[in-house]
Amino acid sequence: MALLLGIDVGTSATKVVLVDGAGRVVDAESRDYPLHTPRPGWTEQDPRDWWRAVAAATAQLLARNRRPEIAAIGLSGQMHGLVPLDEGDRVIRPAILWNDQRSGAQCAQLTARAGGPEEVLRLTNNPILTGYTLSKIAWLRDEEPQHFRRMRLFLNPKDWIRLELTGEKATEVSDASGTAAFDVRRRRWSTELLARLDIDAALFPPCFESAEVSGRLRPEAAAELGLAAGTPVVGGGGDAVLQTLGCGIARPGALQTTIGTGGILACALDHPADNPEGRLQIFCNVAPDLWHCMGVALSAGASFAWLRKLFAAIRGRDPGALSYEELTALAAAVPPGANGLLFLPWLAGERCPHPDPELRGGFLGLGLHHDHRAMARAVMEGVVFALRSIYALARRITAAPGEIHASGGGATSSLWRQIQADVFDLPILTAYGAAQGAAYGAALVAGMGVGWWQDAAAAAACAARVEGRDLPDPDAVARYRQLYDIYAGLHDALAPGLHALARFAAG
Repeated sequence: MALLLGIDVGTSATKVVLVDGAGRVVDAESRDYPLHTPRPGWTEQDPRDWWRAVAAATAQLLARNRRPEIAAIGLSGQMHGLVPLDEGDRVIRPAILWNDQRSGAQCAQLTARAGGPEEVLRLTNNPILTGYTLSKIAWLRDEEPQHFRRMRLFLNPKDWIRLELTGEKATEVSDASGTAAFDVRRRRWSTELLARLDIDAALFPPCFESAEVSGRLRPEAAAELGLAAGTPVVGGGGDAVLQTLGCGIARPGALQTTIGTGGILACALDHPADNPEGRLQIFCNVAPDLWHCMGVALSAGASFAWLRKLFAAIRGRDPGALSYEELTALAAAVPPGANGLLFLPWLAGERCPHPDPELRGGFLGLGLHHDHRAMARAVMEGVVFALRSIYALARRITAAPGEIHASGGGATSSLWRQIQADVFDLPILTAYGAAQGAAYGAALVAGMGVGWWQDAAAAAACAARVEGRDLPDPDAVARYRQLYDIYAGLHDALAPGLHALARFAAG
């Protein structure tokens, strides 16, 4: 029986999954790779590391499953990254990633040149932020002109993998939405905005709907991966969008949270709702009649990973020797509210609800009675408070949900799920597809592309089977309501000082 192959090029690892015609995950494999931070606020990766991970994980997965027939390949990946290519389709420099903060000056300049924030929202329905690809292009033009002069096209991370697989230079509407140069209402590049900014529209690749076949596997790539040449490669989607589909959400009425490297709160829309103050992200979804609303906290699981590294260093251990389960057990030993300790998860600046690259994180309320266990609990709670602040903004354009679907690494932790239930005061559901994330969503979109499912709703139904439900605890809900009110007031009070510290650290 033929299977679908889903590939997700994440920030810390690439994951590949095999999915059958009933939407069941047959098997999965992953490979990790390094993240480079050459300067404070910069994040980069070598695209060749992504390809090596894709090739190794796919070959291992197929060999373990006796090389099944693959009906189609779906692609997902970290959004917003800039992979600049020269006239020979060679990568010019390391990819600049979604959580990179170097382009703050360019954001301000581009916004002013476009006619101001309201005009940018009129043209694209999204602001120009440091995380988005457009400001990275402008940064390259300003700061590395020798590289910019060579650039003939850029691709986002998953789309560079498409180039390696098929030889085709293309993207699709959900990833294009995250460039800040895409008119999400009309589902096309905003040539009017690019003209105002004097940025050549030829730098932007052709754009497909997510479920369209965008190329076929070339023989060289097929041989390396152990696949058949000519296998269809479907458009796919940005990881944040496909994570939602993989949780079984393809229509309005439910919210989804992801705690991965970043934190996401998202929902589906049946229209391109106006974006309040440009603080949310309104993107195209995986079907022509669907859109996607989300807000992103830049350092969710990344905050927990930072704490893990810190604790391991204090103990003189390798971070790999301290498991996330151990860290979570420390947090579980402390009651809700971490005995009055708050954590601000702004370690890499923030995107939503405060689009501010100069924010910095911290612990507040530290006392002599606090220890490493309270710090672990406070980090987990601070991440969920960040998601709760996005929820407050999203409620302006979405109806009140009756439940939230959890996904990402945080969904595997019973403590993190319970904290979400208590902070949101809503049931937290884990659906079948949540554990496999965007790779699973990519496989579902691949199935849509070759006619296995007639629409996104039918594909999402495969993922929607509920496997767990965590209910709010009334006492914890009351405690968290008090603590969140304190958290929500801290940004305005602390931002000037945090900005000064960020500038001091930058020299």
